[in-house]
Amino acid sequence: MPGFRTTAAVVGSAVLLLAGCDQQSGIPPNSADRLTSPEAAATSTPASAQETPTAAPAPTAPARPPAITPVLVRAVADPIAVPATDGKVHLAYELIVTNVLGGNVTLTSLAVMDGDRPLVTLAGDELGYWTRVLGAPTNATTRLGPGQSAAVWLDVAVDPPSAGSASIPEGLTHTIGLTIANPNPPLFPQTVTANVAPVRVQNRQPVEIAPPLTGPSWLDGDSCCDMSAHRMALNPIDGQLWAAERFAIDYVQLDPTGRVFNGDASRLESYPYFGANIHAVADGPVLAVVDGLPEQVPGVAPTGLTLDQYAGNHIVQDLGDGNFALYAHLQTGSVRVKPGDRLGTGQVIALLGNTGNSDAPHLHFHVMNGPDPLRADGLPFVFSSFRLDSRLGSMGDIDALVAGRPAPLEPGVVAREETAVSPLNLDVMTYADR
Repeated sequence: MPGFRTTAAVVGSAVLLLAGCDQQSGIPPNSADRLTSPEAAATSTPASAQETPTAAPAPTAPARPPAITPVLVRAVADPIAVPATDGKVHLAYELIVTNVLGGNVTLTSLAVMDGDRPLVTLAGDELGYWTRVLGAPTNATTRLGPGQSAAVWLDVAVDPPSAGSASIPEGLTHTIGLTIANPNPPLFPQTVTANVAPVRVQNRQPVEIAPPLTGPSWLDGDSCCDMSAHRMALNPIDGQLWAAERFAIDYVQLDPTGRVFNGDASRLESYPYFGANIHAVADGPVLAVVDGLPEQVPGVAPTGLTLDQYAGNHIVQDLGDGNFALYAHLQTGSVRVKPGDRLGTGQVIALLGNTGNSDAPHLHFHVMNGPDPLRADGLPFVFSSFRLDSRLGSMGDIDALVAGRPAPLEPGVVAREETAVSPLNLDVMTYADR
């Protein structure tokens, strides 16, 4: 329901009221912040368009005999390793699986391999949990009808490299198991196991930035690496899918009682953090600004938005080295910068609001590889320092927040200082004052 919880959305919303963003496309639950400014769209160019065409290489003999497969599998983007608050290094990415047969195909297993070493093995209901047919974002399933495509979201968590050993894979392969409803042996037996979709692990490092907020008890909603609205947001733009929100965060602040609002949930003043200062996360120029869009009514899912209104009032900043930051759903009239301004780390740039595709006050923040808020690939980032206070126990605990009750926190979490790591979905953090 709108309010604390996002239904599915394109562009990032939050999982709860955080999410304040709603899905209106048929792609897997997006977050709800469809963000695209005309300025950003005008400067965004697909990577493929930036490359100089070259002659196709001559075919070489395959390392193994070619095998016909009933499904086509490709990655949306090659993963980038990022350290997180659970002490693991995460490789988050998505596979698109397409059934090329005239009958049903069922995915029975999927293994992510580092050479001969399995890193993740999914089967049955567990595989179904991470899989959605495109156009049916709320239905977990492993069955693909004729010509259907599905997305499989993957989170490969490995130990950080220790002295003298590197545990971060350079590349990953995938072994997929299938059953075919209408087999046609010998080409298509009833059960098939195939090696598909090798990916390389990118060697770029996540950008290190300062948090965009200050103060205690900021809840990270919808970010990596669960099946959250942001993670599941695959936006169909210009004929291809973009996962701009793969690592996006929707921020809401818990008050001293563990609530996000007090009183009438439909009034902006019931949310104590509405109007909080938003800070630049790094030095760098402003590329695009939108201001003047009205505040939405909390608890009501916005309708009738154009694509360039989904992010609401927002700022796009160039962080350098191919990293671009989006600050979205800003308070009406609060934006203090303009395109061309060079920001300094910690500078107050706007106030937290509830504009665009948002059904409750929150800040949507993400980093991407291009200046367009949606037509880009989402990139991981790490915060230079913060205190991890606690975390919600599960996605279901958001129900309490939606109802105006204190958030149940996971027992046994000891507050600790963190440096150069990424927060995970449901983390509760304190960010130092500037």
